[in-house]
Amino acid sequence: MSAAAVRSCPWCGDDPLYVCYHDQEWGVPSRDDRHLFEMLLLDGAQAGLSWLTILRKREGYRRAFAGFDPERIARFTARDQARLLADPGIVRNRLKIASAVRNAQAWLALVAAEGSFAAYLWDFVDGRPVQNAFRTLADIPATTPLSDRISKDLKQRGFNFVGSTIIYAFLQAAGVVNDHLVSCFRYREVAR
Repeated sequence: MSAAAVRSCPWCGDDPLYVCYHDQEWGVPSRDDRHLFEMLLLDGAQAGLSWLTILRKREGYRRAFAGFDPERIARFTARDQARLLADPGIVRNRLKIASAVRNAQAWLALVAAEGSFAAYLWDFVDGRPVQNAFRTLADIPATTPLSDRISKDLKQRGFNFVGSTIIYAFLQAAGVVNDHLVSCFRYREVAR
């Protein structure tokens, strides 16, 4: 197939970082707790910003947030949070930084109760990704009853920056739902 014949979801445009993320990671079912924690932290950081902004800062987040290790992040002190507020490699928002620490603590409690975050998350869909069949970006919802349920449950467990819209973006990124457009070359690949 020629490069011109390959069709991607239009949201990734032609930015090489965004295209790589779309083509290799977005929508691929993940059952790796570290990756899931990374995506949840980054989706919370993205609130009110573009995803491309967060992708461009992803390595900064990896460095600043101990390789997305929830055990280490859960122990971050007020001094650590002050250090992060001065770090230009991440989004310097006091509430989002505090949320990452709080969510790491809630994550550890959830994992202690459920065995793994992946087991907890995938239980919402009986272990199988939701295969949507959207034709246009306008067809893709911002929230669904699934994201509403997960958001509500996470909030009850002490998480924040996990509103339904953030959780739906997280579900898309983690491959719990396949929202590649049916015209996208990744739609069938991810569905397998």
